[in-house]
Parts: sequence; structure tokens; C-alpha cells
Amino acid sequence: MSESDSSKDYYGLLGVAADASQGEIDRQYKRQAARHHPDLGGSEEQMKCLNEAYGVLKDQAARCEYDASRTAPTEVSFVASSVPAAQNVGVFGHCLSAFLCLIIGLFLLLLVRFQWIWFLWPLAILAMFVIGFGILMARSAMVAVNLSLPVTNRFRRHTKLQEISFWTIVVSGAYAVYLILIE
Repeated sequence: MSESDSSKDYYGLLGVAADASQGEIDRQYKRQAARHHPDLGGSEEQMKCLNEAYGVLKDQAARCEYDASRTAPTEVSFVASSVPAAQNVGVFGHCLSAFLCLIIGLFLLLLVRFQWIWFLWPLAILAMFVIGFGILMARSAMVAVNLSLPVTNRFRRHTKLQEISFWTIVVSGAYAVYLILIE
């Protein structure tokens, strides 16, 4: 493992971003080495710097140590750190958002039907789109619940059965709403 010097910018030396993948680092090192190799008319000092940078960045442990030793930026972005990513919402968040979309969509659809507000037919179309979006979010919640189960859980292995059950419930629910609306 190479000793890293935190005062040097190894990423800038190779010409890659700090979040570059290992493949990008390898490709850029080969390009720079071909350009600066002493046998091809390049500088020996530049080649030593490239080798040092590549030696640190190619080894994952040395790269993590180098990244940790670099000085942290002075600006801190509170906005980006306070908003969770969509994948980190959790099972409860998936279920709650699906439930709210379905309830709002059904409320709008039933409002148009039972209040005889037929001139607001675009509201009924919007309600159908909200219900459709709620169904997609409910499927996402089902997948999130399945992924949250331990690997050894027997329900996690039966994804086809879960899909069939889910779509059966959706179709029967749609038929029930249809029967309510035609009364």
C-alpha cells in the first residue's frame, strides 16, 4: 500500500472526479501514463506523480484513507442532508403514500359521482390518474415490504404469488368501485 500525501490532489493529477469509479481511474491513468511516459518523451517527475496517485487510488483501503485525510470543504449544505432520498423513505412511508393516493383518488371519484357534479368530468379523469398512481405506489410498497423481510423468510421467495395476489386485489377492488359507481 502506498503512503498518501493528503496535501496532493491525486484526483486532479489523474484528471478524474473524486467519486470516479475504479474503471474510470484505470482508464485515465493509462491515458496519462501513455502521454507522460519518459520513453515517449514525457517527464520522469510527472510519471512518478502519476504512479503515486494511481497507487493510492487503485487500492480501495488506501483511497478511503486518503479521502478521509483530505481537508473537508468549509461549506456545509444543510438542505441536501435534511431531505431523505426516495429509497430511504422506508416501508411505512411507501405504505402511507400509497394509502393517501388511493383515498384521495377515491374521494374525488365518489365526490363527482354522488354529488352529481357531472360538469366536472375532468376531475373524474384526474381521480382515475391519482388512483392509478396510488396502485403503482402500492405495488412499490409491496416490493419494499418484501425486501425488508429477512432472506430466510419463506414469504420473500414467493414473489410470483405476491404479484398474483396483488393484482387480484386490484382488479376485485376496481370491480367493487365500478359496482358502487353504477348504482
